[in-house]
Amino acid sequence: MAALRPPDEIMLTAEPNAEGEPQILVFSTNNISDPGIDLAGGSHMPYSSSVVVIPVPCSSGIKPSWVLHAIDAGFDGVFIAADGTDCAYVPDCTKRTGEVVKKAQSLLEERKHDPRRLKMAAICSVCAESFQSHMEKFKAALLKLGSLEEKVAQ
Repeated sequence: MAALRPPDEIMLTAEPNAEGEPQILVFSTNNISDPGIDLAGGSHMPYSSSVVVIPVPCSSGIKPSWVLHAIDAGFDGVFIAADGTDCAYVPDCTKRTGEVVKKAQSLLEERKHDPRRLKMAAICSVCAESFQSHMEKFKAALLKLGSLEEKVAQ
């Protein structure tokens, strides 16, 4: 994302959702989690149509500011579908991705956003059921937190 445009020109926004479901942005890794997410969609497994997936090479390369930008742009939550121990790029991907999450949650707290709006889990290339389950649980958690639109209106 940032390699293509300067941060102030990235035009990521959540589309309004008529069903009232939380808008979830998923960062998915090309080689590991993306095939599992594609499998969930290709198998017609039910999960929210308000999930938007952005592929990235490695979950440890996600910038914490991207998470903050997504929430500021109207997404109710961000899910990092991490490489876990299967990462082909760096041997300590799990540790690095954990640090990304900590930094992103700190940024969210600084902006008075609930850090529970960010979740991370390892999703493997055949983990369609796991992805679907994570999306349903995250959707339920976000519904309990309330939409960001409601929070702004208060």
